[in-house]
Amino acid sequence: MSHDLSRLLRPRHIAVLGSGWAVNVIDQCRKMGFKGPVWPIHPTKSEIGGLRAYPSIAELPDAPDATFIGVNRHATVDVVADLAARGAGGAICFASGWTEAGEPELQARLVEAAGDMPILGPNCYGVINYLDGALLWPDQHGGRRVERGVALLSQSSNIVINLTMQARGLPVAYVACLGNAAQIGLAELAGALLADDRVTAIGMYVEGIDDAPAFAAMAEAARAAGKGIVCVKSGKTEASRTAAASHTASLAGGGAASSAFLRQSGVAEVNTLPELLETLKIFHVHGPQIGRRLCSCSCSGGEAGLVADLAAPYGHVFEPPTEAQRRRLGDILGPIVTIANPLDYHTFIWGDGPRTEAVFTTMLEGYDAGVYIIDPPRPDRCDPSSFEPALDAIVAAGRTTGKPAFPVASLPENLDEQRAIEMMDAGVAPLMGLETALAALKAAMSPAGAPGWRPIAATGPRETRMLDEAEGKRILEAAGVAIPKGVLGRTLDELRAKAAGLTPPLALKGLGFAHKTEAGAVRLGLQTLDGQAEIAGATGYLAEEMVTGTLAEILLGLRRDPVYGVTLTLGLGGVTAEVLADTVTLVLPASREDILAAMRGLRLWPLLDGYRGRARADIGAVADIAVGLAALMIARPDLEEIEINPILVRQTGAVAVDALIREAI
Repeated sequence: MSHDLSRLLRPRHIAVLGSGWAVNVIDQCRKMGFKGPVWPIHPTKSEIGGLRAYPSIAELPDAPDATFIGVNRHATVDVVADLAARGAGGAICFASGWTEAGEPELQARLVEAAGDMPILGPNCYGVINYLDGALLWPDQHGGRRVERGVALLSQSSNIVINLTMQARGLPVAYVACLGNAAQIGLAELAGALLADDRVTAIGMYVEGIDDAPAFAAMAEAARAAGKGIVCVKSGKTEASRTAAASHTASLAGGGAASSAFLRQSGVAEVNTLPELLETLKIFHVHGPQIGRRLCSCSCSGGEAGLVADLAAPYGHVFEPPTEAQRRRLGDILGPIVTIANPLDYHTFIWGDGPRTEAVFTTMLEGYDAGVYIIDPPRPDRCDPSSFEPALDAIVAAGRTTGKPAFPVASLPENLDEQRAIEMMDAGVAPLMGLETALAALKAAMSPAGAPGWRPIAATGPRETRMLDEAEGKRILEAAGVAIPKGVLGRTLDELRAKAAGLTPPLALKGLGFAHKTEAGAVRLGLQTLDGQAEIAGATGYLAEEMVTGTLAEILLGLRRDPVYGVTLTLGLGGVTAEVLADTVTLVLPASREDILAAMRGLRLWPLLDGYRGRARADIGAVADIAVGLAALMIARPDLEEIEINPILVRQTGAVAVDALIREAI
């Protein structure tokens, strides 16, 4: 069920309960210039925070649009019921001590009491609306009134409080916390914030995604409205609950699945809070996606070299200027300056506004966006006036070309807040801290998700059983996956008799092990099974003809994810799969083209693609296997996990030589 959050987020009047917290909320609204009435409620006090207090919700002049509830958790339930009965617009439930403290029944009562009335929390700090000066917020914050800006949404109150203290010039329109998200979840609140035309983008600190399909739908709608989303996703290092069962679980658990989901939803992901803020600046000014071709200009060879070095880990490649650009820049700068990208334009033109503008504009014309390294002297101890021509030239280059021109300070403190605010107001996004800026630029290049893409519905945790390799391979063969010719036996003697028709070399495997190699249950290169000793712990035996002509070993794993539905992981396989950890993960559904594009992102992709004259492995055959098994996972909800490690890839074709499959009991 969706809720109308418009009154809660943009209230005409506000009610507050809880004498101490009420005073704080009143003070914050007063400081921010909220024009509507604020109504304290208290059963015995006639005045709170200099305002008339009302003895009950029933005696308020009107049903409040928004209410901050700062009373204990048991009283909160009763207050919510009274507000819902009065027809209030929504409430912030501040008190802690619910599901997070082992009392889920009390939290369920709260949701029941709210009915159709939206509530944020419980265990929630609240909402700040800097556009209208409405603060349902019981603490200090670092924001200011704005006419338009970005929204900050967090599942951690402290994190978002810290973000409001930024001095980077970012205009913040809303701050919102989810708390326990008992009723209103991440996607619904984000969508309500983005629905305000004055909101340009949203940044989120995400601990967990409660409804992945709804989140993907919200992200698609945001893109359609020209609004970017950037996330910091925490909890990426937590061990998967099935990490011991398969390579896929350890390689695709935690952050790999969430990052794949965000990427496929068209959401930019960053690792740090400064990167979040700088990416939001880009989105605020330029929308949700910038081009990939960058130029860089600086007046120092050291800065030019530093940009190139720091940009490499983010995949930024600075293409050289065109011949026409070289001629034009050479005419302006003279023969001493080497025309390159990154460009060190020296200081010959320093202070000459027209020539500086000509250099900056000519450089930017050949690229999608420009990085201009500039560190104005601190105004409290120095005179930054000599830097004005260069700063003006950056703005002019952007306006003339219609392309993003980014002033970038090497250190975040080297561009003061007031200057940053003025530049943002003028439609320029100054970026603070060179490495952070390069990370933000990479994030801002994130493409949109495929139209209509939604993850497969997730299933909850359940008991499963592991099929032995023989059972698993029967499933693979039925799905059209090539497997080696082989025979089964309950004992070695039985196996020897059946293996007479196999062509050596042979592989002998003991059944009943999740990781046969580690258990010593695999013997390779055998010319005969004669003289082979029993394998301790084996529940049966499998003998197969070994695959020859192999060019690569690939790991392929599909597994149910409790949040994102089904994940597909591909990478370099064999016994070194986890050591190499060179894998890519996708969230289903994924097309053959998606799979091949993802595999081209492997670090060792060149080894699969004919590096230095090597034969090319048939990765198309691997993609076909992945597509077929993905369809099988979707068609059979009882399948929990399929892992093939390895698929042996030839120049033509690919063969699955091992299989680990788990199904629901």
